[in-house]
Amino acid sequence: MSRRWVAGVGAVLVGALASTLLTGATTPTPPAPGADPVRAAQYWLDDYGIRDAWKTSKGAGVRIAVIDTGIGKGPVEFNGAVVGGTDVSGSGTPDGRTPVGAVDANHGSWVGSLAGSRGTGPGTGMIGVAPEAELLSISVGFGTSAKVPFAEQIADAMRWAVDHGADVINLSLTTNMPDWDTSWDSAFLYAYEHDVVVVVAAGNRGSGTTRVGAPATIPGVLTVAGVDPQGKASVEASTQGITIGVAAPSEDLLGVSADGRLVQWDGTSGAAPIVAGIAALVRSAHPDMDANNVINHIIRTARPAAGAKTVPDPLYGYGLVDAAAAVTADLPTVATNPMGSLKDWIRLYRRAAVEPAPETTRPPVTIPPLPRADSVTRATSPLLPSTDTLLYGSLPLIALTLSAILVALGVTAAVRRIRSARTSRAEPLIRKETSPS
Repeated sequence: MSRRWVAGVGAVLVGALASTLLTGATTPTPPAPGADPVRAAQYWLDDYGIRDAWKTSKGAGVRIAVIDTGIGKGPVEFNGAVVGGTDVSGSGTPDGRTPVGAVDANHGSWVGSLAGSRGTGPGTGMIGVAPEAELLSISVGFGTSAKVPFAEQIADAMRWAVDHGADVINLSLTTNMPDWDTSWDSAFLYAYEHDVVVVVAAGNRGSGTTRVGAPATIPGVLTVAGVDPQGKASVEASTQGITIGVAAPSEDLLGVSADGRLVQWDGTSGAAPIVAGIAALVRSAHPDMDANNVINHIIRTARPAAGAKTVPDPLYGYGLVDAAAAVTADLPTVATNPMGSLKDWIRLYRRAAVEPAPETTRPPVTIPPLPRADSVTRATSPLLPSTDTLLYGSLPLIALTLSAILVALGVTAAVRRIRSARTSRAEPLIRKETSPS
């Protein structure tokens, strides 16, 4: 598809977007005369302080790992941006640059373009929040498109990203469930222990998610909710939950597809890489700042959201992200992750061993061995005779029976002999009486 066609689409997007923004609570910065329509359509660059943050940093020296469906090779916007990658799904290519999935194959390219695309020239084409940062493309597969279980893919992807120098990891995905596989415990801890900022999308109501689901529920991640161009919580392209850190644009976003086409799309999948890019700007501006303080700078400098009722709020977290303030603010140093401790959570809910192990205060007590147990009699069928039943039941019964039979036979024989003797004595008398005279 020609770049002219893309620019034409960009002009249409600008016209529709401008009419929407002008009627909202936030007045957008009008594009300069003759400005590139695609660049002008990226309203978040001005409305969220990103252009002002560029006066200090554009993300140089920072590496963002995009764990998604893979960043396409073709688009010129990614030239010089993607410096490495891998596939953990078993369906992609070793470099992680072949999009995985029949439905969401372009998703990884859209996410990558929001985080760190380079544009098509000076002042033209789509540009990412951190246009001088490096990108790692780690392709994962969803559902039937993957040969490896999803939980295993994410755990492997997290470790690979850390081992290959990621300073920020972006996860624009959700499981729609608050719980997560135990393999993620060690994988996310591995990232925290190596000083990596992990940014996660909150999920979208439009896809059936009403509450944040893992990995957005994992302590320590920076969970990003979505707002419309006026800064109000998105009805379809966001969700809610107590783990939300900040909110960022999730509607009327632009994205570069794997084949170079420019599209408009919605979702916290786009809000997350905007914040991941801001994290890269902060890390680039303050190379000595650890991940805990990067997250603290982002949430503490967020602008209050008009619709928020509390701070943090289940829809907006600490507020609307402000890139310029996050980069330039002077805040007290924190020693812990303001989004929670996964290590403590594991100790409480996974029943992990207490560290350090308690010391022994008394010598061990010697306990004499127990007496040998009685031999176990093998169970047999109740219908079969045992030794006891034979010895004390069957054999005496048989002997008594035989004795009774013998006595009975003896008595019978004696009776017969007596009868026979009586008969023999009586026969002559009878013959004498009946003989003829």
